[in-house]
Amino acid sequence: MASIEISKVTKQFGSLQILKGIDLQIQSGEFLVLVGPSGCGKSTLLRTLAGLEKSDEGELKIDGKVINDVEPQSRSISMVFQNYALYPHMDVFSNIAFGLKLLNKPKHEIEHRVNGIANLLQISHLLDRKPKELSGGQRQRVALGRALARQNPVVLFDEPLSNLDAHLRSQMRVEIKRLHQNMKSTMIYVTHDQMEATTMGDRIAVMKEGVIEQLGTPTEIYHSPKNVFIARFIGSPEMNFLEGPIVKKVPWPEAQKPDQLLGVRPEALKVSRGPLGPQEVEIGQMQIELSENLGGQQMLHGIIENQSVRLLADSLDKFSISEQVPLKIDLTKVHIFDKKSGLNQRL
Repeated sequence: MASIEISKVTKQFGSLQILKGIDLQIQSGEFLVLVGPSGCGKSTLLRTLAGLEKSDEGELKIDGKVINDVEPQSRSISMVFQNYALYPHMDVFSNIAFGLKLLNKPKHEIEHRVNGIANLLQISHLLDRKPKELSGGQRQRVALGRALARQNPVVLFDEPLSNLDAHLRSQMRVEIKRLHQNMKSTMIYVTHDQMEATTMGDRIAVMKEGVIEQLGTPTEIYHSPKNVFIARFIGSPEMNFLEGPIVKKVPWPEAQKPDQLLGVRPEALKVSRGPLGPQEVEIGQMQIELSENLGGQQMLHGIIENQSVRLLADSLDKFSISEQVPLKIDLTKVHIFDKKSGLNQRL
């Protein structure tokens, strides 16, 4: 395990500044996820830490040691890429063992490590196969095995699951988290998929245009988004944003200011039936336009005060298209955002 400290790191390609003074401390043994839209700088930050890119300014430390001028192979870092990067002429055993051979490890130690990693990843039966004989999920396991075999204290993942189908991505998320729990390495994982971020990370750093917008646990970021960008990006389906007279129905001083948005996640918005609870407020009538069956739940799409809104309801509840239903919100789960700054007024 190893702690990582990133201080005021910048990176520019031509006239385009990709990283704008990144400050980030990662605890030893932590699983940190860098998440954000394409072009936000998350992969560049990862590659800079790995030594594949050189920062323009700032300092990188691992366990207190400055590594800015240390060659990539000497940084005690392993990296797993999106495209697997396996050697097609080598079998699985040789792919996993390649880095160990470069380190001149004894033959018996190489065999012990490769077999142990293969067993952990459930690919022991594939050791004599070539990459072309493997499925996408199996190739990704081999790429993981090669990175983990060197037992480096830091492991970096650059969107490793984006080439897999939804079912395999779900499986591999669990496998990677299980590996982290067993190996206790410090891991940094880059993704644009907020579902991967919230299910895998001990903490999440949400990036936008070269800066970290918010850093915290998945629960903190989901329930206390710093601004409108975070609230839209984290959560599936994304948060509803309502404006106008609806906002004024929230009995908070922040809601009475001009140009405010009411942020409500679909699960915090309910069809109002019966008396209101002590922390509930009715906000008006919604006309139902569409219902999506999600299995145990249904997603209702509708219009309230000429604004689109989505909410989750039990799939057994019956609704009709064009039906008017009263909506209520749970005040403990809603937010007020300033339209101009985008900032959450309740934080």
